[in-house]
Amino acid sequence: MSRRHSAEKREVNPDPKFGDLVITKFMNAIMEQGKKSVAERIVYGAFEQMEKKGKGDPLQMFRSALENVMPAVEVRSRRVGGATYQVPVEVRTERRQALAIRWIIIAARARNENTMVDRLSGELLDAANNRGTAVKKREDTHKMAEANRAFSHYRW
Repeated sequence: MSRRHSAEKREVNPDPKFGDLVITKFMNAIMEQGKKSVAERIVYGAFEQMEKKGKGDPLQMFRSALENVMPAVEVRSRRVGGATYQVPVEVRTERRQALAIRWIIIAARARNENTMVDRLSGELLDAANNRGTAVKKREDTHKMAEANRAFSHYRW
């Protein structure tokens, strides 16, 4: 990490179908080897399946899934006098969103369904209903922060 400059944030264009910046970020995270059209097909296909299965607005379900996975606190390593402590700190809004997107995609890729569309729609539906691997990851992060609350005075 450079000490002189912080990296400037790139502006992303809203996605063509829903006009939402978060969906574009989600697509970019799913994308592998620069294949944006494949990522678009996966995300939009998952939204269509969510609409069929979940019987509701897929955009609303996507937002609630992200909200359910976003962590409020996490632990960061901090060295104090030769010992390393896991210090709980609050998560910035931008990082919360990035972590939630990353965890949902990792959980979807680990699922057993046949296509990525099936996996992603299943994981998003699970996250919207407050269950699934990505939500469990958030719960584990919160538990870890709660367990290390005694070291919160080392916050910086």
